[in-house]
Amino acid sequence: MAKKNRQQAGGRSEIRGVDLAEVERLLSFMEEHGLEEFEYEASGVRIRLRKASATSAGGARPVAAAEVAPSHPVHAASAAPAPHASPSRAAEPAVASDLHLIKSPIVGTFYTAPSPAADAFVTRGSRVETGQVLCIIEAMKLMNEIESDMAGEVVEIYVENGNPVEYGQPLFGIRAQGKKK
Repeated sequence: MAKKNRQQAGGRSEIRGVDLAEVERLLSFMEEHGLEEFEYEASGVRIRLRKASATSAGGARPVAAAEVAPSHPVHAASAAPAPHASPSRAAEPAVASDLHLIKSPIVGTFYTAPSPAADAFVTRGSRVETGQVLCIIEAMKLMNEIESDMAGEVVEIYVENGNPVEYGQPLFGIRAQGKKK
């Protein structure tokens, strides 16, 4: 579905009430201050900007993703705490300094295989190539294949099959080809 662009007075573009110049200014602000996530609300529009993981599939440069939603009044009694402020968040696993981490680019459910009866994509000790599928993360009924962004050996798998994962949570520890302990 195509989104309609409108030119406002002064040459500023808008998409359905969102000032693109303002979004670009917010993205620059995030980059300048090294922010991973930013939420902004003005004139009845809520914008959440979140950078993709630096180790996302393919090793591509992180790009900020924007989520825009109309804002609604939130009653104090029904307000939920922010996910990153949760004191019950799982502790980061101990990571060897020579391991490259593959982190979750999204929140969802971690699966080691394409189906319950299938073999796991990888196990500890598996040799992987760049672009090889390591696991699947289910998010909102979509199956997202997570690929290795480097060749090497899978030394650690930090999540058990069927467990929930958070954005940025380590999934795999990979030792680059040619490196020894």
